[in-house]
Amino acid sequence: MKTAPFLSRAAVLLLAIGGALASTQDAPPAGFVALFNGRDLEGWFGRATEDPRALWQMAPEALAAHREKTRADLRRHWRVAAGELVNDGTGLYATTVKDYRDFELWLEYRTVAGADSGVYLRGCPQVQIWDTTEAGGKWPLGADKGSGGLWNNRPGAPGKDPLRKMDRPFGEWNALRILMVGPRVTVWLNGANVVDDAVMENYFDRSRPIFAAGPIQLQTHGGEIRWRNLYLREIDAEEANRRHRARHGGGFEPLFNGRDFAGWRGADGYEITDGVLVCTEQGGTLFTDRPYADYAFDFEFGLGPGANNGLTIHYPGRGNPAHDGVELQILDDSAPAHAGLQPWQYHGSAYGIKAARRGYLRPVGEWNYQCVTCRGARVEVELNGYPILDLDLEREPAADGQEHPGAARRSGHLGFFGHETRVTFRNIRLKRLAQSD
Repeated sequence: MKTAPFLSRAAVLLLAIGGALASTQDAPPAGFVALFNGRDLEGWFGRATEDPRALWQMAPEALAAHREKTRADLRRHWRVAAGELVNDGTGLYATTVKDYRDFELWLEYRTVAGADSGVYLRGCPQVQIWDTTEAGGKWPLGADKGSGGLWNNRPGAPGKDPLRKMDRPFGEWNALRILMVGPRVTVWLNGANVVDDAVMENYFDRSRPIFAAGPIQLQTHGGEIRWRNLYLREIDAEEANRRHRARHGGGFEPLFNGRDFAGWRGADGYEITDGVLVCTEQGGTLFTDRPYADYAFDFEFGLGPGANNGLTIHYPGRGNPAHDGVELQILDDSAPAHAGLQPWQYHGSAYGIKAARRGYLRPVGEWNYQCVTCRGARVEVELNGYPILDLDLEREPAADGQEHPGAARRSGHLGFFGHETRVTFRNIRLKRLAQSD
């Protein structure tokens, strides 16, 4: 994975000096904020290895009371000394009050013999930190390979074991740099890449991707660990989408030129504003001049409150795009007006056929990235880096119990199916795939 074009100047400096930072709490680099203020645990509360969804289900008053209660445990086991955050090896883990989506995190830690710790990302374990010596007794668990791996990934999964051992001797500070975009994590330990763009698995629910947002946690047990210079840069949708596009590689051709409707049919209800394709409140179907089979199709879309649209694939150019083709929903899942829909009506779902996983749309008003891959009867949908739909049209019975003639098609036009709400599109591209891809 080539990440260099997206590195900040401060990050390049960090890599150049091998991850070494100053010996006291420094001011955050440009674009970063300090998660730890060097004085106290403001902005943190206590939590163990627990499913963060329980927090998100609490009423605000109950959540605030819960956080305050856990801080009593933090006060027993955590202290601040000379700008360093020190844990005695027991107690709850320091957990950020704020949840984070995509981010770049820097921190330093210093550990001792026998300790076993880590950094939880979006409330899930973990970027591993441990005693990597044979005397530590955890070589059978993989400690001989070093720290920095995504230890709770399944055995053999990419990222579980670090690519190289980069731990410094006890008594010295180690520097971690963690980049998380969508479900993918890249880790540098002491300036060396030890995890390269690996999917971090959802420890609490392996049937679905990791949560789209969640807290940072500093796991501490088995011995004293010290932390300092904890800095975080939130990655916005623009940067995240650039990274998603780059990860899918070359070979894409633009299908929309940003100026006119060349290559498209049925432009009523659509307009072009500042290079962006806009489905107006008039709605309607806009589809490509030519049909396609076996492709990866990616685009960005923006939703307004209550927005409702669809991507039609395998469309014959006539009839109902949701039945004579296959409609993949484009929808504001958060809208109160949509609260009572069927599961197969929410964003990314194959309308009437199969429901997509929910929870991976960005907030209304931000650009989302989506990639749809079609190979024969197989349809896969990725939203903001997360796989939300894996559909075999030959084997999946329709969820709504109705006939869907379009499910038998293996090629057709691509298009947008508007439902009288405003939705915007840009960076619309297609890559043809060979049958063997």
